[in-house]
Amino acid sequence: MALADLQSAPTDMQSVGLKAYSRLAAEWRLTLREAADLLDVSESTWKRIKTGQFSGDLTRDQMLRLSALVGLYKALALYFDSPLSDQWVKLENTGPLFDGQRPLARMIEGGLPTIIAVRTYVDALRGGA
Repeated sequence: MALADLQSAPTDMQSVGLKAYSRLAAEWRLTLREAADLLDVSESTWKRIKTGQFSGDLTRDQMLRLSALVGLYKALALYFDSPLSDQWVKLENTGPLFDGQRPLARMIEGGLPTIIAVRTYVDALRGGA
C-alpha cells in the first residue's frame, strides 16, 4: 500500500487489510488483547473486526499499522521457514531493537514507529544489509 492510498483509504482497501490482519493474527497466534493492542483498537472492536461485524473507519495510524504489519508478515515468511516465521514475533530477541524482549511486546509498547522500525529491521535482514 502506498502512503497516498492510505490517506484516502477506501472501504474496500480497509476491508482487505483487516482480513489480511485477521489471518496474520491467527498465524502468529495472537491473543485477543495482543491483536487489539497491536492494531490499537479495543478488544470489543477487534472482536467485531474478526467476526466481520465492524462497520467503522480505521484511523490513518491504524491503516499504516495494517500496512506495516502485513509487510512484516510477508518479510518474515520470505526470510524464515515455517514455523519460525510465525513464531518470530513471540520469541525473545537479542537484536538491537529488542534488548531481549519479544518483538511483539516492543511493537505494542512502541506503537507505529516501532512497528515500522521492526519491519525495516526484518527487510534489512532479508536484503543482507
